[in-house]
Amino acid sequence: MNLVNSFKSISSWVIIGLIAAAMPLIFDSYFALTLLSKMGVLVMFTVAYNMLLGQGGMLSFGHAIYFGFAGYVSVHILNGIGEEFIPYFPIVLFPIIGAIVGAFLGLIIGYLSTRRAGTAFAMISLGFCEMATAFTLIFVVFFNGEDGIQTDRMVGPEPFGVSFGPQIEVYYLILFWTLLTVILMYLITKTPFGRMSNAVRDNPERAAFIGYNVRHVRWIAFTLSAMFAGAAGSLHAINYEHIGFESVSVVQSGQVLFMAFIGGVGHFLGPVIGAIGLTYLDSILLDYTEAWLLYLGVTFSVVVAFAPGGLAGLIVMHGPIANTNKSLLLGLVKPYLSAIGSTTLGVLGFIGVIEMIYFRSLISKGEGELTIFWTEFNANGLFSWVLFIGMILIGIFLSKITYRNAKESWDNAISVVKSEISS
Repeated sequence: MNLVNSFKSISSWVIIGLIAAAMPLIFDSYFALTLLSKMGVLVMFTVAYNMLLGQGGMLSFGHAIYFGFAGYVSVHILNGIGEEFIPYFPIVLFPIIGAIVGAFLGLIIGYLSTRRAGTAFAMISLGFCEMATAFTLIFVVFFNGEDGIQTDRMVGPEPFGVSFGPQIEVYYLILFWTLLTVILMYLITKTPFGRMSNAVRDNPERAAFIGYNVRHVRWIAFTLSAMFAGAAGSLHAINYEHIGFESVSVVQSGQVLFMAFIGGVGHFLGPVIGAIGLTYLDSILLDYTEAWLLYLGVTFSVVVAFAPGGLAGLIVMHGPIANTNKSLLLGLVKPYLSAIGSTTLGVLGFIGVIEMIYFRSLISKGEGELTIFWTEFNANGLFSWVLFIGMILIGIFLSKITYRNAKESWDNAISVVKSEISS
């Protein structure tokens, strides 16, 4: 049985790798390749963060420290290639440098941080993050302040004609390391240490009672997570050929926290879903609205309040139904679509109101034409406000009905599954 499950896992990763490798054949523009490269880096970073939060139960507000500092060291080494002390170092091995930097910092900071758990641990991580950001702005000799450091990844020999100048070559470099590190992190979750990390997360008192050193388990998990975050930081620096103070800031730490939570910290693929989805939305929606961060905050709040398992949790919860009776799963399509439709109506109305409020705060009195959903609206006109507020109210009213129907359909499906399993 274990052999079958292992084969299924390996097959899944192979399929994911093949799909990712074929993406540049479909989306071959420079913007698309840059976006795909960014997704790969953030997938690695978010999965690394989930080792700390999802697997170890440690909420950190400062995990960007290892990501950013590894990027700074990588940039300095890149700029030093060709000098006497660094004659040459292959670009393809730079994530190893980042991993060493991340592991070193993780050992030191983790030794102090893991002395406490829960809220105290989170506050300690926030303090370290603010301190790290201050370091980058104060010690200009190494960090170059707010300007950050530029570099050029096209240095040294070009083995097999690969210079890592074209973005597609950087994408495949990131893809290779992302798949390798994500698979390694997945395998770690299947080891006895991974299980022990889960036990410490769920019941540290019982883990300590049976003889495990809870703090050492957390420290090791912290260091491993920092190590993989450092590898992602090196790839980030290579991808953008620049590193700045924002890469170690609480904003970067908050971004990876949002990705992990919205994707689903309780499931290994949850952070992958969150990183890909939010990176895409962040890159696309910034061209259409300045209020993207407001929508992100609302989405995060709604997910934490009503779907704590994240998007992956919503998918996984339907696994028993799909495995037992697929016709029951098909029966859920209609009520789900109705619930999604009513929610979408309310969300569109909410977006319209927010965009008009934001637009009116920026323009002079008397000007009111703006584009929402590819349609012209007058922010000063009564019709626009009535329309969008009406959409919100109708959406709320319909959601109460459709959500109740969806829940009843779900409860009926679960009841049938339980009866079939028991019989």
